[in-house]
Amino acid sequence: MTLPVWLLIAVPLAGAAILLLAGRRCDAWGHLLGTAAALASFGCAAVMFTGMLGRDPEQRAVHETLFSWVPVGDLRVDFGLQLDQLSMCFALLITGVGSLIHIYSIGYMASGAQPAERPDDPGRSRRLFFAYLNLFVAAMLLLVLADNYLGLYMGWEGVGLASYLLIGFWSHKPSAATAAKKAFVVNRVGDVGLAVALMVMFASVGAVGFDAVFEAAPQLGDGTLTAIGLTLLLAACGKSAQVPLQSWLGDAMEGPTPVSALIHAATMVTAGVYLIVRSGPVFDLAPHAQTAVVIVGAVTLLFGAVIGCAKDDIKKALAASTMSQIGYMVLAAGLGPAGYAFAIMHLLTHGFFKAGLFLGAGSVMHAMNDEVDMRRYGGLRTALPITFVTFGLGYLAIIGIPPLAGFFSKDGIIEAALGAGGVKGVILGGVTILGAGITAFYMTRVMLMTFFGTRRWEGSGAHPHEAPAVMTWPMILLAIGSVTAGAALAIGGTLEHWLEPVVGAQEIHHVLPVWVVTVIVLSVVAVGVAIAYRMYGARPVPADVPPGSALTVAARRDLYGDTVNERVLMRPGMTFTRRLVELDDEAVDGAGAGLGAGVSRVSERLRQWQTGFARSYALSMLAGTAIVVGMILAVNLW
Repeated sequence: MTLPVWLLIAVPLAGAAILLLAGRRCDAWGHLLGTAAALASFGCAAVMFTGMLGRDPEQRAVHETLFSWVPVGDLRVDFGLQLDQLSMCFALLITGVGSLIHIYSIGYMASGAQPAERPDDPGRSRRLFFAYLNLFVAAMLLLVLADNYLGLYMGWEGVGLASYLLIGFWSHKPSAATAAKKAFVVNRVGDVGLAVALMVMFASVGAVGFDAVFEAAPQLGDGTLTAIGLTLLLAACGKSAQVPLQSWLGDAMEGPTPVSALIHAATMVTAGVYLIVRSGPVFDLAPHAQTAVVIVGAVTLLFGAVIGCAKDDIKKALAASTMSQIGYMVLAAGLGPAGYAFAIMHLLTHGFFKAGLFLGAGSVMHAMNDEVDMRRYGGLRTALPITFVTFGLGYLAIIGIPPLAGFFSKDGIIEAALGAGGVKGVILGGVTILGAGITAFYMTRVMLMTFFGTRRWEGSGAHPHEAPAVMTWPMILLAIGSVTAGAALAIGGTLEHWLEPVVGAQEIHHVLPVWVVTVIVLSVVAVGVAIAYRMYGARPVPADVPPGSALTVAARRDLYGDTVNERVLMRPGMTFTRRLVELDDEAVDGAGAGLGAGVSRVSERLRQWQTGFARSYALSMLAGTAIVVGMILAVNLW
């Protein structure tokens, strides 16, 4: 059975349009329509995947040209879609995990989670929420299914719009409104990078289609390729919250918890990784840009891990872990064909366990009256047994315990990093192994502070209870994926062979036997777990935040990322803007005002001649005539 590719996008987009345009008429059932649209899109993706399996690897890609989009001068861009092995991975992730998040949201939005300014109209809030979720899914699908950079850019901006609407969904909260604006503004910086890359492509190639750009890439100069690569990296840093454009991600936790799960697991932050891997033929020919990708990934990997060690807000701790895990993916993508498949593998496994962790956090918050401070938790494993088990499996997956999903994908990245060879391999391998240890520490900290120890919530009025089945079943399914996805993708090189026609393949040079690397990594992970247990399991957790070291304080403040951005970008930018305003006031406006004043003064002088008396006008005419006659005589006599 063959289905058109555009159907994947059209179904959730139609769902969003109906929910937005139908108004109150669908308040009572809008959430069901939104969920059905997501499930239908997943069903289409599953059918297309089955059909793709029945074709030869080199003939699996499907291209569809829908219409001529931009026929302007020398630029001609068709609105086309392509479904190849890479975009299929993303389509299944976006629609599959997205559908589970939609189902979870039915229970979440029924639990009284509506804006305070509309407590009498929860149906409207729920309808808008599901409309925005559908829009988010549709925009992300357009991003990964477009066959050219202009279509990708359209989906890119759609994702930015949907994230703004969802992060600021609780618009009655000033913090949520500020977080939405911050995410929107920071991402504009990255969007400029993508726009500049498009301009450079058109100026140098005359086209923006993937095939045209990749075919022309070997003939482009090193400077042009580096410029394209660096601007694409800037775009990826914005959407994927990589240093230096990472500051929006923690604040984005002001949005509803299902939004956090969707952003972190299946949509927005994965967009940058997709952009880099899809643009692999460009980066492979631009070694300087590729090195920059590796550096950004390595720095962000450690940056996010350190921040996660000091966060007491459960959602912000998970957000920091996302920053770090995306850093792993970006680092792997910077290794070229040796790392592309592992970057995508970790992205897919991360989609399962990170969505499960966020939905588990939402279940905990649901039970604790929306409390997010883990110092107010403790001992919840008996009150929330299903949440405890599913969250625990996600925890084991993210720290890389075999045979769970994270073990296969993260160890693959570590081996690829070590295989880079020389000093580069030692540094990158060391960074990835150190990151694994820190991940084990902060995730064990989250686990212990939430589910173990004394019940620090007693006396607070909270009465923890398990979430309803509509919320727990998605968590259970994601937990199953957290256990099985890694083995399914890694054993026998399944995902590597699947992606090879699109991203290529390169054999990894193993500087150490695989089992030695595994032992080293698991030993470092064990050390991280042991340190966390000593600090948060073997002793009571204080309810108040204790004073910490300079590093702890810095981590609590996001390693001063906002401070650096303010001093390096915001203040100089504001100063420059003020100077421009002054220049505009004094030079541009001043010149206009001065000209007007001069004309006014001349007019005043001329007005004095207008007395209203006939004799004055006759005298003026006589004087003028005398002057003219005198000039004529002077010219003739000369």
